Parts: sequence; structure tokens; C-alpha cells
Amino acid sequence: MDPRELRPVVAQLFARGRRRTVRVAIEQEYVVAAADGGVVPIGEVRRAAAGSLAAPYLSFEPGGQVELSLPPSLEPARDLRVLTADLRRRLGGITLRPIPVDPRLEVPLQLTLPRYVAMQQHFDRIGPAGRRMMRRTASTQLCLDWWPGRAGLEQWRVLNLAGPFLAARFNRSDRLATWLAVDPARTAFDDRLLRDDDAVASYTAFAAGASAFVDGAAGHLSTLFPPVRPRGTYLEVRFLDALPPEAIERAIAVLQELMYDDVRRREALRELPCDEGLWRAAADGVLEQELAA
Repeated sequence: MDPRELRPVVAQLFARGRRRTVRVAIEQEYVVAAADGGVVPIGEVRRAAAGSLAAPYLSFEPGGQVELSLPPSLEPARDLRVLTADLRRRLGGITLRPIPVDPRLEVPLQLTLPRYVAMQQHFDRIGPAGRRMMRRTASTQLCLDWWPGRAGLEQWRVLNLAGPFLAARFNRSDRLATWLAVDPARTAFDDRLLRDDDAVASYTAFAAGASAFVDGAAGHLSTLFPPVRPRGTYLEVRFLDALPPEAIERAIAVLQELMYDDVRRREALRELPCDEGLWRAAADGVLEQELAA
């Protein structure tokens, strides 16, 4: 896609907020299973969830995974626990599991909108990882307020630099390895987003290098899956496995310190290396071993 068409839309993604707010929002995905372990149709889950506290925040991933996208909060982990508990009561025998990879090998594509069919066809040209990612993986995505000025540029950089180390610390599956195999041109699990001091230019080049299978610049940008996604007024951390509640609280604490503590953020920027091989080391478990040594 033409970079000239992409750049103004990318610039909007990097607009950043106007105030130094310190909120966090959680997008939590769950693997869904029937009492007998079978696949549950999305419609059945939606009907069972009707009237729950979580219903306004409920959506689905292509394989039927449930996603709860909660609004920003000062106590996001508490909010998630309350809504998840109420949703589980409503679902009865349908289970929600905060696990990063569905152990079932055969999970159908439940969302068959043209976007998802085109995405699957694109990934199939590369290998089997795309189907596995779409249908069988789940994550905890954390969204953090993005500040104006120099601090905001530091926040973007520190999350990308710290990502491999945080994945090595919190992730306990091969989900990250799946993401690395999906389509490197549209996932950017390397250092390509940090090679230029102009973040908009780097992201535009990244977007232009990914093949387009939906129409329009905004649509194309929505099919990119970097480890940290710019969302205008907030940053979306996408590299974490689906985590249990206690691990979510620890991850939020670490990310808040990196994002909202000026001194700690700048210390981290001085200390963290920029190395395109770190994501692979995290996926292979090598980085975890080094951190433990």
C-alpha cells in the first residue's frame, strides 16, 4: 500500500493524549469449552451471557474465544474479576479458561466475515501458524494512557524495548512462537519499529511493507499485529499470554512503573538493548533462562 496514503492515518494513531492520566484498561481473552470439552457456538455463549455485567464488553475472536474489553479504570484487575465471576455464573456448564493456547487441535473458524476469511487465506499462504493464532490462542492485552510530548515518545519506545523481557517473565506457553511464525511483515516482532527516531515514519514503512487484503488505509492498518499497537490516546500491549488474575496484577504494576514513572522509564531506556533477536530468544525460552541466571 502507498505510504503517502498510509502516513496521515498512521499519524492519527500516534496523536497521543493531551493530559498525563494514569489509567489502565484490560482486554482479556478466554478459551471457551463445553462441559464435555467440545467447541461452543458463539451464538450459544452470547445468549447465555445476555443480561450479565460483562455483556456490554463482550466480543469474540475467530475461533470462538471470548474477549472482555473493559473501559479504563484505576482498579482494572478488580473490575475484571467481578465481571468474569458474574459471567461464569451465567454461562453455567460453559467454561472460560485464561490459557494462552487451546489444547484442542481442531477448532473451527466461527467468525466468517469477509475480513476473517481473507485473513485466513493470507496466512495459509505462509504456513499453519495463522490458523492456530486466529482460532486457538488467547491473550491478556493491557491498554495504557499515552502521554503528550517527550514522555509519550519515551513510552512508545520503552514498551517496545521491554516487550521481550516482559514476555519472558510472564508468558508460559508457545503462543509467542506462533505469533513470530504468522507473518513477520505484519507483526514486527523485531526492531523495525525502533530504527528511526520518527515513530510515524517507522510505522508507516512497516505498514507499507505488509501485503493488503482489505480495502482502505484504516482497514489495512487494522490487520497489523505488532507487539505494541498505537491507538491514538493509548498504547495496547499485545505480547502477553492470557494470564490468571494474580499475574495480571503483577504485569499491570510493572507496566505502570515503566509508563508513568519518569525516572524509572528513563532508567529503563538507558539499560534496555535494542536487538532484533530478543523476541526469538523470548519465544524459545532462552531469554527467560538468562534472566534467571
